[in-house]
Amino acid sequence: MLTVDFDRLGLRPGDRVLDMGCGAGRHAFEMYRRGADVIAFDMDADELANVSDLFHAMRQAGEVPEVAEADVKQGDALQLPFADGEFDRVVAAEVLEHIPADIQAIEELVRVLRPGGALAVSVPRWFPEIVNWKLSDDYHNVEGGHIRIYTDAELVDKVTKRGMDYVGKGYAHGLHSPYWWIKCAVGVDNDGHPLARAYHRLLVWEIVKQPRVLRLAGKVLDPVIGKSLVLYFRKPAEDGRA
Repeated sequence: MLTVDFDRLGLRPGDRVLDMGCGAGRHAFEMYRRGADVIAFDMDADELANVSDLFHAMRQAGEVPEVAEADVKQGDALQLPFADGEFDRVVAAEVLEHIPADIQAIEELVRVLRPGGALAVSVPRWFPEIVNWKLSDDYHNVEGGHIRIYTDAELVDKVTKRGMDYVGKGYAHGLHSPYWWIKCAVGVDNDGHPLARAYHRLLVWEIVKQPRVLRLAGKVLDPVIGKSLVLYFRKPAEDGRA
């Protein structure tokens, strides 16, 4: 279940890419399949071990181009252990809403991106997220949970003030917002509730089978109630070229 549009990001085979806050690795895996040289970065050593194992399995199964490379790196988003301008593309998907010092994290993302490179940042969208917060304190009052709700304009402002050019935005996962509204209404841990269980089956069908009717429904719902906001930026090139 991808949030970032890699065609819009301009991802190309051979690009060196950072997936900052990779979690279980969904974006890192897709970028690796597309022939990028990927670094999956996170604080969670257990998550990274699983990501590394799957990178290896993908290589063994012949799912990635021979020349592509992938590795994992553990560390702090506020002190990325990479050189200035090291990456052609940087992805930070559903990460900044967890970080108290978000501006410092953004500055690090910009620092490690090369001039002319592209950045994709996704966060929970304001409207679906505020409904969740209103319905349930348990949704966000957890260790490592969401600490803020961004508006589109706020996040664009924070990133462009760090020296990036704003390219555009998109929305994703329109079918997922109602699921979380149901969960927050009946109890975020109440997975056995009939409504939550039924809607979860629908989402599994969407992800596994990708039926045409749900793909069409997603395209209709994404701009209206898409759970994720995705912003795209480009770092100005020193010579005026991308």
